[in-house]
Amino acid sequence: SGFATAQGPYEKHCRALFESLDRIEKILSENEFLLGSRLTEADLRLFTTIVRFDPVYHGHFKCNIKQIETGYPNILRWTREVYQLPGIAGTVNMEHIKKHYYMSHTQINPTQVVPLNNGPDLSNPEVKPAKRPY
Repeated sequence: SGFATAQGPYEKHCRALFESLDRIEKILSENEFLLGSRLTEADLRLFTTIVRFDPVYHGHFKCNIKQIETGYPNILRWTREVYQLPGIAGTVNMEHIKKHYYMSHTQINPTQVVPLNNGPDLSNPEVKPAKRPY
């Protein structure tokens, strides 16, 4: 939706994205992880998108119907849980992520201004897995 050059396609794809987020929110309201009680590759693949959502996709790509931090409590809990697993937080460099998106897509951000907000604090509150998830 973020690269759309017409209103109709933007709205169609933006709504589809949020329908998908709503489905994920429901799954995570019933499960600790996407496929139940165990961390899987699906969780790690989705994490890389969700960790970027509020600080990048919401504003840069105009995916702004809701934010993860305020609109999806179960996705936020899950994101914190994955982020807090050993070795994960060290792979997230939000300054690099934001600069990459906001400075490389000059067709949608010609000024290359990078916003200050880094999204929700993923290190607090601490989330403990129900059991060893992997």
